[in-house]
Amino acid sequence: MSAETPLPNAQELRELAEGLLGREVDVLTGGSMVDPAAEGGALVGTYVDRGMRLQALVLFDLPLAAHMGAAIGLIPAGASEDAAEGGFLPHNLAENAAEVLNVVASLFNTETSPHLRLDTVYLPGEALPNDVQPWVMSYVRRMDLDVSVAGYGKGRWSVLVL
Repeated sequence: MSAETPLPNAQELRELAEGLLGREVDVLTGGSMVDPAAEGGALVGTYVDRGMRLQALVLFDLPLAAHMGAAIGLIPAGASEDAAEGGFLPHNLAENAAEVLNVVASLFNTETSPHLRLDTVYLPGEALPNDVQPWVMSYVRRMDLDVSVAGYGKGRWSVLVL
């Protein structure tokens, strides 16, 4: 029988982000939950198992999605600041941040846990489907972080295992 999907810890998330972005990333546990319904919204990644059952969610608030998307694409920080302040995530930053979400799947997969993969990415302001929406603010196994990407800015990151 397979073990349950692991909830990545803050150090694993920080190391993954630093490796992808090639810059220092500070994380602080105990942050507030990322709420896609809040002003600015959130980039939401859904992760499914081989049976297409929803198993995990990863959410970046709009500022963090903009900062991660710019940092991984080597786009000047001004672009992510403009997006964070303007409340709109440009296509190129969204696509880049979605690549970070894709790589996060590796933290859910161990030799004994079910294999998960990124299924769908929902953009800030996009309505979440009925099978996703109830989970985002639930008290399930989760990690809520305040994150700072060196040279770019701050945001919030939530990881949930259902």
